[in-house]
Amino acid sequence: MISDFDDYPIHQAAVPVNQPSQSDRNFYDRYWFNGYDKDGGFIFEIGFGLYPNRSVMDGHFSVVVDGVQHCFHASRRDPRERTENEIGPMTIEIVRPMRVVRVRVGPNDTGIECDLTFSARSAPTQEPKNEMYDGGHLIMDTTRFTQFGVWEGHFSVGGVRTEVKATQTLGVRDRSWGVRPVGEPQGGAPGLLSTDPGVYWVWCTVHFDDVCTQFGTFEDRDGTSTQLSASILPKYSTVEEVPRGENPERQEMASVKHRIDWEKDTRRPQGAELEFVSAEGETYVTTLEPMLRFQMLAIGYQHPEWGHAIWKGEEVIGGESWKMDEIDPLDYKHIHVHTVCRARMGERVGTATLETICFGRHEPSGFKDFLDGAQ
Repeated sequence: MISDFDDYPIHQAAVPVNQPSQSDRNFYDRYWFNGYDKDGGFIFEIGFGLYPNRSVMDGHFSVVVDGVQHCFHASRRDPRERTENEIGPMTIEIVRPMRVVRVRVGPNDTGIECDLTFSARSAPTQEPKNEMYDGGHLIMDTTRFTQFGVWEGHFSVGGVRTEVKATQTLGVRDRSWGVRPVGEPQGGAPGLLSTDPGVYWVWCTVHFDDVCTQFGTFEDRDGTSTQLSASILPKYSTVEEVPRGENPERQEMASVKHRIDWEKDTRRPQGAELEFVSAEGETYVTTLEPMLRFQMLAIGYQHPEWGHAIWKGEEVIGGESWKMDEIDPLDYKHIHVHTVCRARMGERVGTATLETICFGRHEPSGFKDFLDGAQ
């Protein structure tokens, strides 16, 4: 399966570039982006994944505007050329690696289109490696980096066009790859995790004028962190100023705490607080006030039809919309959310993306069952 990339000295295993070094069917390589109006007027997100051992590539674009979430979905057989980031009308173009990425959804039957360009305002930050076992079976083994930026371009829904300006539209992107649970579940006996199923993940990125902050944690049922990281990093005014590689001026925090205030009868945040302590002992407290919500179902998470890595056919697209105030907040597929928040850290005022996903028991939150709401 030789491809154009094999002409470059980038091999990490004794196989062609388009062939993963492992045969785990859940190996993946994925893009994710979001962009939001600083005043809460809209939020859009993009997901685009390759699953070579399942022979699937899928992509999603979704926007929340005027109280309605609109979704474009696409899926195809995976291409052999790894530069071919295209599914029907959807394209991911790496204009300048680690600097500029363009996302397009051309005219199609769903009436959802976009032409959006992401320009970096920070160096990429590698997050802690994520590993999870079910008994002795490694079910998650991933690497991920995150990068802050701004957006320029437009999107349209049903012929109504919205202009996107870099002075008003902030965002974050990540790239991740490795192994994680995707697609149809494997057969055999139920995994050991099914005896007390649950996930608690909170992730938060904040844009201020001069710096950005990043936080993430996995916790077990009793609230003990199994993965925890937080940092403060410089923010640049132009893409040309962004340094190559990871920024040595990034400050990794010595300790961090967080608190989520859950909306009654839901698992949605109605507020949050982060407390960072630097290696020098300086404390940074950030408060978060929600402005706008994005349902992650829209880009494939827990989606019963358009879930990640599900075989749909040689090339298929689809679309759907829903009113945000008609969603059942305790429906399994609606638990995973991103919330755009107004952020305050001392004198700084900025905008944040707060990701929350909490299934099952979590003692610090007061959750006792798989899907009970906050009291």
